[in-house]
Amino acid sequence: MVLTTAPLRRYLKRFGNKTTVKSDIKAGLVLGIESVPDGLAAGLLAGVNPLHGLYGYLVGTVGGALATGSAFMTVQATGAMSVVISDIPQTQDAEQSAAALATLALLTGLIMLGLGLAKLGSLVRFIPTAVLVGFINAVAINIILGQFDNLTGYSSDGDNRLVKTVDTFTHLLELNAQSLIVGGVTIALILMLEKTRLGALSMVVAVVAGSVAAALLGLLPWGSTVALLGDVATVPTSLPDLELPSISMIPVLIIPALSLALVGLVQGSAISGSIPNPDGQYPDSSADFRGQGMANLATGLFQGMPVGGSMSATALVRTAGAQTALANLVAGAAMATCILALGSTIGYMAMPALAALLILVGFRTLKIHDLTMVWRTGPIQATVLAVTFILTLLIPLQYSVLTGVGLAVILHIARMSNRIVVRRWEFDVDSALPYESSPPQVLSTGELVVLVPYGSLFFAASPIFEQQLPKVPASCEGTVVIIRLRGKDELGVTFIKTLERYAAALETAGGTLMLAGVGAKVYGQLAVTGSLHRIGKSHVFKARRRVGNSLQDAMAGAEAWRLENRR
Repeated sequence: MVLTTAPLRRYLKRFGNKTTVKSDIKAGLVLGIESVPDGLAAGLLAGVNPLHGLYGYLVGTVGGALATGSAFMTVQATGAMSVVISDIPQTQDAEQSAAALATLALLTGLIMLGLGLAKLGSLVRFIPTAVLVGFINAVAINIILGQFDNLTGYSSDGDNRLVKTVDTFTHLLELNAQSLIVGGVTIALILMLEKTRLGALSMVVAVVAGSVAAALLGLLPWGSTVALLGDVATVPTSLPDLELPSISMIPVLIIPALSLALVGLVQGSAISGSIPNPDGQYPDSSADFRGQGMANLATGLFQGMPVGGSMSATALVRTAGAQTALANLVAGAAMATCILALGSTIGYMAMPALAALLILVGFRTLKIHDLTMVWRTGPIQATVLAVTFILTLLIPLQYSVLTGVGLAVILHIARMSNRIVVRRWEFDVDSALPYESSPPQVLSTGELVVLVPYGSLFFAASPIFEQQLPKVPASCEGTVVIIRLRGKDELGVTFIKTLERYAAALETAGGTLMLAGVGAKVYGQLAVTGSLHRIGKSHVFKARRRVGNSLQDAMAGAEAWRLENRR
């Protein structure tokens, strides 16, 4: 019985005890109330029924509280994920939007869950910082530009947000003055009230005040109508119903789901690596992957948008005093209560007020310092940053993030392949230590040449390595070339073929090739590919514990080979 209840007791510890309940309830209420307008704004940002954003917040927060490795991670629809969703055609079609979101969230969840089960929590470190900085800052611009229609009351035309923004500024006389006033009031109130004891709740008060201002402006005889949330969506007074995915949409939504999973996991990993659990230990990022995946599976079944770890929401609940994961459960309960009790009034929220909230979020998402730092790091990082930033502004986001990662990989391979350097080690009687020099351009007869390659010996570096090897003349009797491979864990077929060609050229000219410091894995590769036989097993010297012993063995082997071939 002890064995069966011990895991349960360990799990229940994430929800605290009597001493932490009060703090968790307070923090959860703050997060839950703040998340209502924030969730609606996320749906608005995604271009879908704002209720999908609120449901994503509700189910994601509860699912994350129950399943993530982090006790504090708040799983919600982030701004970056919302902008990605807004660029997916299937989610923007009113007739199939609900099914598309359900399918998208389930696919995203399966990808996240699969990566977590495979313990690939460290995978995100392979996404370059230049890609992330370019993507996040371009997303911030997209958040701002994407809300101009709702803020101004003008319906712009254009293929992307930049073109629509230009169209808006060329029709200033057609803007809705009342909408602009409501948006301005909302932003001003947030900036003023957040410095008071209201803190994060200032956003809730400001959106409500902006909506009241919209109603008052509508009473004026010269006033025009300000768009309300109820004008674009039917607001129910019940919790979300079950929504089944569309099997037929799976093929077209795989790529967007992969992009959403990458974006969500990267943002979630920032939480895993910066906010420790109550016991002081940092959570396992793979466990957080699994938790976010399960939260998405639940969200997809209950009409929510795809979700991921939200740094801003996590920071908010921690600042509000959260001690355990119970705070996020309370936040979910608070959101559910607001939907049930205030559902009929949510429809009166003014769209310009929600747009103003999002525009302020967009400006605060901009990381100018990070942009400047990456830009100054070097030409490759600057190129990746610029390409990712521009593509994110011009093409659908699900493709821009993948393109940025692909470009970074290609440029990294190009850079690493050009960093391979071959040096010659020469020994004299005055010291047992070698001194380095450039390899000879052409081998001489009877010469012993020890070559040491520096850098990664992968496939793209093989041509650069081969170009730096000394040229083999028509005849170089008694010449031995030793290539030291200590510290090289893997060669690959391309590099092994390069060694075989060089060994064959030396043999034809009367010389030979030897390899020193060969590790166990590389030795195995040479054996299974047949290269060990072609180069000569007696010419391959395994690495030994004492550095330099294998090279000494190879040099002694070179002298023995010379003596044998003189006979």
